[in-house]
Amino acid sequence: MVLDVLTGRLAVSKNKNAVSPELDTPTDLSQEGVDKISAALNPLVADAFALYIKTKNFHWHVSGRHFHDYHLMLDEQADAIFASIDELAERVRKIGGTTLRSVGHLAKLKTISDNDEQFVPPREMLRELMNDNKQMVVAMRKAHEVADKYDDSATASILENFIDATERRTWFLFEASRQEGGNEA
Repeated sequence: MVLDVLTGRLAVSKNKNAVSPELDTPTDLSQEGVDKISAALNPLVADAFALYIKTKNFHWHVSGRHFHDYHLMLDEQADAIFASIDELAERVRKIGGTTLRSVGHLAKLKTISDNDEQFVPPREMLRELMNDNKQMVVAMRKAHEVADKYDDSATASILENFIDATERRTWFLFEASRQEGGNEA
């Protein structure tokens, strides 16, 4: 074991999760905090990639009488999701963790399911994305709890903004998917 003078951390060279010395970032967070927060954020990065691709898939393949509105809404939502990916991954790096390195790594961490169907009716697309966004909110709230536990207010703040944005997407998808004249949930 070696004590890193800059970070005050003990580094165990045989730990496969240890950060390479060239990537170690100074932080006042404990190594446990960095590890736990990174472990909570990295699946969010993977899920954001998966949700981005699914949203773009539906954007490209939506059809029907509401095509224009749905096409534009899904493109706007995909852009917002894509923007969150870099911010979450960079947060992991800012605190001294490491993040996704490959599509294979992403596939191991993601919880958002793929949709490779030849055709998905528009209402089903919207409902599926609504449920995926709700799933993301649950995961973000759990990650927020981890950030709070280790007094990482910056990560908590980022997550609060993303929770709000994801709840907005959920709301729009819900309203757009409702049957006209109906009051279903």
